[in-house]
Formats: sequence, structure tokens, C-alpha cells
Amino acid sequence: MKNRGMVSTNYVRHLLNQARSQGYDVDSLLQEAGLSSDAIDKRAEFAADTFGQLYQRMMWIAQDEYFGMLGGGKVPNGTFRMMCYSIIHAKTLEKAIYRASDFHEICRGTQVKPLLVRKGRYAKVSIAATSAASLDIDEMLRNEQPERIRTSLSMWHNFICWLIGSRVDLKAVYFGFDEPQDTATYQQIFQSEVRFCQHDSAFVFPAYYLDYPIVHTDDSLRVFLKTAPYQLIVTVNDDRSLTSQVVALLGRDFTREVLSAEEVAGRLNMSVSTLRRRLMEEGSSYQKIKDECRKQAAIEYMNSPQLSINDVASLMGFEEPSAFFRSFKKWTGMTPGSYRKSDEYRARLAGMVADA
Repeated sequence: MKNRGMVSTNYVRHLLNQARSQGYDVDSLLQEAGLSSDAIDKRAEFAADTFGQLYQRMMWIAQDEYFGMLGGGKVPNGTFRMMCYSIIHAKTLEKAIYRASDFHEICRGTQVKPLLVRKGRYAKVSIAATSAASLDIDEMLRNEQPERIRTSLSMWHNFICWLIGSRVDLKAVYFGFDEPQDTATYQQIFQSEVRFCQHDSAFVFPAYYLDYPIVHTDDSLRVFLKTAPYQLIVTVNDDRSLTSQVVALLGRDFTREVLSAEEVAGRLNMSVSTLRRRLMEEGSSYQKIKDECRKQAAIEYMNSPQLSINDVASLMGFEEPSAFFRSFKKWTGMTPGSYRKSDEYRARLAGMVADA
């Protein structure tokens, strides 16, 4: 199972190279984040939450929310947030992607959009020009840096995975440029077959995912936006066990009533007895998974310095912060305040360790 708390240092180098090429002071950017070029060069992987904060800072400095991605122009800060609000209540993934594409037709700054095509058993999301674009998309992609194309497709893939709370397994990923030396990095990022020198830049996946419901709410979207682009960078877990499927269904939104074992079994098209038996075979149980999900969600929220402890308590579904304090201490042996003063929390912020 891939460590979800780390990303390849190639992502960091790409971001810094983009900033440097546009005339930004990279040394000052790193200094503000408590980092150094030497420390980055010595690592193969980098803490994803720290990289997310670095990326947020760069987007703010550049006043370009699609910095490092394909956009065709500067995209004002707040654009991605408004797109999310426009699609979060879509009934299915298919409708959400169509809405995202329509949104890019009217938003200011961007001249490219995700284009969804559903045909038979498979669906494809590719990079396309908006109807009002003043550029030739084929020429743009030919002259574009491969890393920007790769980053754009990877972020769109992770975004649709987040929307449905489950990994979307890819059949193949296509790029129009020549095969690079770091082909293994591409395969690691997308966890699928990767082809180069193709006529399109796109990823292909089974069409049945398009019928999956959007599992998030306004509250979970709020957390997502506060911590973005963390979830758009980290490779989605490729664990295919029944336990992982239950975890995906429970999600991280505890502001609403948690699904019962009967509801989970129904969504997985099995009886409750079968659900319990198969989880027991994996050395787990529904109650154990639910408790672990709550613990991990609380820790992930606590690791986001943008969220106050009261924010975390609310997102965990606690009406009184004192009740959250007691539960958090039961889960971790520390109060929320003590946790944020701990060496473990400070190390995470410094990018020295990954999430468990």
C-alpha cells in the first residue's frame, strides 16, 4: 500500500522550477516554509501536507489558482472554490464532470477544460480548449512542459476520486509527448498503463464509475478547500480489500449520521451477515473500522493548522468541544491542545514524517 502522506520530490522540484522560470524568489518562498533547496535535493519523497502548504503559498503569490497546471492564462484565486460549489450537489460523478466542464466555459482566466466522453464500457477525460479559447489546443500541448500536463491530469484524476470517496481505477493514460526518462514516475502516479506519442492527453477508466454518487457535503467541502491541494496531490490508496471499501463509504464527513452496518452492506450488494463474516476474515469488524475512521479523520484534521480545534470538533460532529476533547484523548492519549504542542505534530509540519 502506498504511503498516502508522501509525494515524489519531483512534484516539489516542478513547482519550484515553474516559480523560478516566472521570476519569483524561490529562496524566499522556501525560507517562509522553513525549507531549503539542499534539504529537498536530498529527499526522494516529501511530506504531502507540507507540499500542499507550499503550493497554497505559491498560488497566492502568483495570484493564479492553476499555477503549475494547464490553464491558458492566470486563473483568479477563488475560481476552484466556486467550481466545487457548483458541482458538489450533483447526483453522480458524470453530472459533476459535465458541470465542471461547463464552469470552465464561463470562468475568467482559463482557456482549457476537462472534457468527458462516455462510450460503451469506458469513459475518457481529456484536456480540451474552451469554446472561447484563443489558442490551438494541439499546438499548446506540443509546446507545453510534460510535467504541467502530467500534473493537470493527475490532479483531475485525484479530484474525481475524492468526489466519490473511492479510487477510480484507470485503464490507461495517454500523453502526446515523447516518452520521458522517468517513465516509472508516471506509472507510480497513475498506477495504470501509460502510453506516450499519442494523439491525445487523457485518462481512460471504466464507465460505471460515472454512475457513482457524490459523497461529500458542504461541510466536508469546506475542509477540502482549506487543505487543498493536499487531496489533489496524494496518490489515492490502491487497497482493494473489503475493509478499504467500507472505509471509503464511511468517508471523512462526520457532521452527518454515520452509515449503519445494514446501509453499508446494502451499498455493497451483500447481506449484513456476509459483511461481518468477510470483515472478520480480514481481521476487522464494522465497529472497529468506524472507530478507526473517526480517529484518523480527527488526526488528519488536527494536522491541518488552518483548522482551529473548535473547527475540528464541529467537523467531527461534536456539538460541544469538551466531548471532542475527551474522545480525542481516548483515541490518542493526548488532548487536542497537547497534540498540537507535541513533537509528532511539529515534525509533520516540518515534513519530517508521513501520516500513519
